[in-house]
Amino acid sequence: MTNKKRRLHDGIAGALLTIGTWLGYAVDPTWLLVPGLLGVTLFQSGFTGFCPVYYILDKTCPFEPDETLLDSTSS
Repeated sequence: MTNKKRRLHDGIAGALLTIGTWLGYAVDPTWLLVPGLLGVTLFQSGFTGFCPVYYILDKTCPFEPDETLLDSTSS
């Protein structure tokens, strides 16, 4: 996993939490299901190692070599 994918994952999760919470406060409490489901998904991914966001990022983003790998092989 590259740092770019991790940053994208954190940004997506943070945006969904913030938007879902705000919509739950301002529009309808039913919107609080969005951050709730996201929390359950993050919790289960800690045990199973499967995260839907990483799965989608792996399928859509091209492979980017890790800089530390490049440094160790060029020496």
